[in-house]
Amino acid sequence: MLAGLMPEQASELAPRVDAIFLGLTAISAFIVLLVVGLVVAFSIRFRRGSKANRDALPNLVSREFEIGWTAATLFVFVFIFWWAASAEIRAFVAPKDAIEVHVVAKQWMWKTQSANGVREINELHVPVGAPVRLILTSQDVIHAFYVPAFRLKRDALPGQQTEAWFKATKTGTFHLLCTEYCGTDHARMLGRIVVMEPEDYARWLSAQPEGDDLAHQGERLFTARGCAGCHAPGSAVHAPDLAGLWGRAVQLAGGRTVTADGAYIRDSILQPKRDVVAGYEPIMPSYAGLLSDGEIQELTAYIRALGSGSRSSRRLGEPPLSSRVPGGPEERSPALVPGAPVTDTPAPAGPATRP
Repeated sequence: MLAGLMPEQASELAPRVDAIFLGLTAISAFIVLLVVGLVVAFSIRFRRGSKANRDALPNLVSREFEIGWTAATLFVFVFIFWWAASAEIRAFVAPKDAIEVHVVAKQWMWKTQSANGVREINELHVPVGAPVRLILTSQDVIHAFYVPAFRLKRDALPGQQTEAWFKATKTGTFHLLCTEYCGTDHARMLGRIVVMEPEDYARWLSAQPEGDDLAHQGERLFTARGCAGCHAPGSAVHAPDLAGLWGRAVQLAGGRTVTADGAYIRDSILQPKRDVVAGYEPIMPSYAGLLSDGEIQELTAYIRALGSGSRSSRRLGEPPLSSRVPGGPEERSPALVPGAPVTDTPAPAGPATRP
C-alpha cells in the first residue's frame, strides 16, 4: 500500500529519506492516538456525575510525572534530530570521485554542463551507480532542483553556488521539477534525468558534439576578458598569481584567512574589494553583470585546473590543464566497461542541445 503512495526509489539516499519520513509519521500518529485516547478516557471517567476520585495528586507523584514526561519528550527530540541530521549531512558531502555537473537555472529552463563539456537543456544523462555532484546557481530568481525519485531537492540561488549529489540505483527516465515558484511559467519548468547503464552512457557520450571541457573554455575566457593582463606570470600589474591557488589558505588584508574554493573565487570576481589579498591594492574591477553564471563556472574550473600544488609560472596552454575529464574521445567508447550486463534500455535520447 505504501509503495503506491510514495514515488519510486531510484537513488542511494531515497531509502534513508523514506525511513525518516515513515518514522516521523509513526511517532506523530502514536502521539496523536495517545492524546486522543487520554482525552476520551478522561472524558468518560471524569464525566459529570461519575464517582471518580477528583482529589489532587500527591506532590511527589505529580513532580515525577512532569519530570518523566519532559525527559521523554527531550529524548525523542534529540533522537529525531540526530537521525535526520545524519542523513542530511551525508547528502551534502559528495564523494571525491563524483562526476561533476554544473547546473544553471533560469526562467524557465535548466541548463546543465558536465566537466567534459557536454551541454544539455532540461536534461541530464548520467550512468547508474556513479555518484554525481551538482553545482547549482541561478541567473535570475530562486529556483529549486527537485527529483522526486532521488528524494533530492536543493535551491538554486542567484549570485551564489549551492551543491548536492546523488547516486542513481536504477536505470530509467525520472522527472526533474522546479519546486520554488519562479514566475509565470513555473509549472512548465520541467526536465528529466536519464540514468543509463555505464556502457550505454559511454556510447551516448561518445556520440555528443565534441567540445572543450569547462577548464579549457575558462582558459580562453581568462584571456578574452582581460584577466591574463593582470594575473598571468610576468604581468606588469601587481596581482595575485593564480597558479597553485586552488584549495590553499589565502591571507587577507586585516588578518583574516580564507580557503580558495569556488565561493571565494566567485566572490573575488563579483565583489573583488570585499576580500582583498594581503599585500595587494584593491584595484580589480567588479565583473558583476559582465559575466554570466556559466562563464563564472568556466573561470572557476580553469583556476581549479591550475592545481593546488607549488606555484609555478605557466604560459597559456602549457602544461596541459588537469581538468578531471575521464578520458579523451577515443577512451569514451562503448568498451568503457566491457562485459557489463544490459538490464534496461533507457528512452532514446537525441543529441545534446547547446544553449
